Amino acid sequence: MSAPEGPLVIGVDSSTQSTKALVVDASTGEVVASGQAPHTVTTGTGRESDPEEWWRALQEAVARCGRAAGEAAAVSVAGQQHGLVTLDGDGRPVRPALLWNDVRSAPQRDRLVAALGGPGRWAERVGSVPAPAFTVTKWAWLCENEPDAAKSTAAVRLPHDYLTERLTGRATTDRGDASGTGWWASSTQTYDEEILGLAGLRSETLPHVLEPGEAAGTVRGTSDGFLTPGTLVATGTGDNMAAALGLGLRPGQPVLSLGTSGTVYTVSTRRPQDPTGTVSGFADARTDWLPLACTLNCTLAVDRMAALLSRDREDVELDGGVTALPFLDGERTPNLPYARGLLTGLQHSTTGGQVLQASYDGAVFALLRALDRVLGEEPQGAEAGGTQTGGAQAGGGTEAPLTLIGGGAKGTAWRETVRRLSGRAVHVPRAEELVALGAAAQAAGLLLGEDPAAVARRWNTAAGDSYAPVERDDAALTRLSEVLGDADTLLNRSPERL
Repeated sequence: MSAPEGPLVIGVDSSTQSTKALVVDASTGEVVASGQAPHTVTTGTGRESDPEEWWRALQEAVARCGRAAGEAAAVSVAGQQHGLVTLDGDGRPVRPALLWNDVRSAPQRDRLVAALGGPGRWAERVGSVPAPAFTVTKWAWLCENEPDAAKSTAAVRLPHDYLTERLTGRATTDRGDASGTGWWASSTQTYDEEILGLAGLRSETLPHVLEPGEAAGTVRGTSDGFLTPGTLVATGTGDNMAAALGLGLRPGQPVLSLGTSGTVYTVSTRRPQDPTGTVSGFADARTDWLPLACTLNCTLAVDRMAALLSRDREDVELDGGVTALPFLDGERTPNLPYARGLLTGLQHSTTGGQVLQASYDGAVFALLRALDRVLGEEPQGAEAGGTQTGGAQAGGGTEAPLTLIGGGAKGTAWRETVRRLSGRAVHVPRAEELVALGAAAQAAGLLLGEDPAAVARRWNTAAGDSYAPVERDDAALTRLSEVLGDADTLLNRSPERL
């Protein structure tokens, strides 16, 4: 490996399952060192993690980068969105954090939406109609179900806020991650006091929202010594915002992120507001917007189906006439928080490979319907008369290539399913760990006084392999749409009705 041409920066991705750290040459984008450490997620009625474990994982991941980490001039932390971190007066976690994919707060979500005046009012003010993933619904759940924990809470943070504060000693956040809480209003770009009142939360418990390009502070002296005291610390941001930075994304370029969850998004110069609740009107990590839709069931759900069938995840067969909606974890898009998976169309001749392919189809179908909303188009294969978002407003159109990122983008079955059901060209960047790369670009932008998205484009992070469009499988799309429409009531039965 050649000597770095410029200063070194560190980008951190604190995700659901692990923390990854990259040491990057700020001039060239070359990754000179990397490290990773796992997290534990407890499952049961919800999804939780101990924030202290994130801090230990950050230390371990950076330490595994070796001497290069100690030479870094700036660092930025990107983290999973929406998580509720509650701290006592000494800055210690009151309880494990409620993660983004914890949907126990569905009843509280419904009450909050009604209390403000309905979905349209939320979209107008916040830019999003909160899903049970949003932090505001989780806080309402905590107040109702664990009042002692809520009373003991002196500070509320998002995952990336918590880690950045541990580094700097300052309570800060950024507009991108704050826009996923439900209590930051995109219309005013400030905390919304009325919503905070409805949720029973005081604004003084929240971190200060920094301007894009503003420093969160510097690494304070610690006995751990895994980062050099005085190292510049950028604002950090949410994982989706960081991935957009990591791609150097321009307005109108559609992205499908195939991970534990599936996300579809683009950068927009206009503020989104979707009263249907499908599109979340997030801010990006710069001064633009990031209309985004998320599905809970993506690679994890399909891998579970492969395990149930005792098949390799690539061992698929087409043309089985089988339809699957793999909503194994409830679902966020469409909004079916109580959903169970559904499989129909089985025959004696049906093979396991056909069932597995149907699971891919169901997961990709949900993503493409969501993408149509993000781009302001009619859903493919959907029933006529759907409500337009009025909020994607980013361009792109049906001819724009789809950029695939995330773990699933490496899989042939995922890529070919997206091509077949979208009818679009597909582009797969070769760069890995785009969230950490985006955080590194943010750190480099702060250090060098540059636009972080321009930094990523200079690094050529989006370079990769492109695949031509194929004929769209309209028959499969229509079948999936019909099954979803017919099964909507069955899929979304609440637990007490099962």
